[in-house]
Amino acid sequence: MVRLLLAAGCAVAAAACSRSARISAEIDGAPSTDIVIRQQNINRFDILDTVRTDASGKFTYRVRIEKDDPDFFYIYKGGDKVASLLLQRGDHVHVSADTCGNYTVSGSVESERLAEVEKDYSDFCEVMDSLAREIELAGDDDNDRVTGLNRQLVKEYTTYYRSRVKYVMEHSASLTTIPVFYQTVADNFYVFSQDTDALHFRNISDSLAKVYPESRYVKALRDEAEARSRQLELRIRMQTAESIGFLDLELPDVKGSKVKLSDVDSRVILLCFWSPADALQKMDNVDLLKKAYAAYKDKGLEIYQVAIAADKPAWERVVNAQGLEWINVCDGLGQNSPSLGIYNVSRLPAYFLIVDGQLADMDIVDGKSLMSALREVLK
Repeated sequence: MVRLLLAAGCAVAAAACSRSARISAEIDGAPSTDIVIRQQNINRFDILDTVRTDASGKFTYRVRIEKDDPDFFYIYKGGDKVASLLLQRGDHVHVSADTCGNYTVSGSVESERLAEVEKDYSDFCEVMDSLAREIELAGDDDNDRVTGLNRQLVKEYTTYYRSRVKYVMEHSASLTTIPVFYQTVADNFYVFSQDTDALHFRNISDSLAKVYPESRYVKALRDEAEARSRQLELRIRMQTAESIGFLDLELPDVKGSKVKLSDVDSRVILLCFWSPADALQKMDNVDLLKKAYAAYKDKGLEIYQVAIAADKPAWERVVNAQGLEWINVCDGLGQNSPSLGIYNVSRLPAYFLIVDGQLADMDIVDGKSLMSALREVLK
């Protein structure tokens, strides 16, 4: 019986260990000192515990890892970060550090990579800060020197940016890529600050999602990728708008084929945003849009109707049941559809007229004002 109890106790202890990682650390210059262990929680750092080093600056600590996914932990002395760790269940890591931010880690491949990432970033920041100080000291009296230093500043940034692009591409399955994406050069200026960096965010978040589908860090990165993709899409559409006179859209129709608003070959286009889940707006299709289409189609009218719906099959059923003959499109994103932001739509339905390739400055708020506008432009 005693042996059985001991075996059961060992099994419980082993199970507990399998859900945790062990940190053993030695911090030079920190004997008998309080050390704070923090855990990252997306955009904040939660305090897990405070431990005290022994007379030689050593301590051991076991962190619980709730899921199978690796998690970020940080060792702090006072308000200064001593070391950063990316741990998964079963890791036994050893940290050697001082109180100036220098440290080495062994026992965790991901933590070793994270240490290298932070060292590269620290070196880059030191160079950039040094150049910035030199520019400030040079003042306005030495224009040639300031110009040369600015060029060096740009060169250092470009070199580092390219190295980070290379890093995330070569380590697309590593969570160490996530902090790289949020590194800054200065306040509110990210290393990955270009619109086209949305593609890097998207590619890495897709790669990480295959390895860590439940990671909250990956989900947050995907949200950021979505936001940056919308910004890139908006910039591209605004550039296109300079030549065609309106912001372009490209959305799938009921057959799944993408239809560009700029490809609609009609003198007048009625751009309509609507909700197929709203009974009154479905009635508008029959009582308003069908009548307008019948009256003005032969005079040069086409309708590009954007459904704001998350349930695409339900939208398709409405389109087919009502026999809507004009262009019907939907991206299936509901209220998250970028098209709403592109045209600053705050309520549905919403109507815009594009006349001879230009967005008409006409206030259309209801069916009456819509028909009045159509009569004016399609005399």
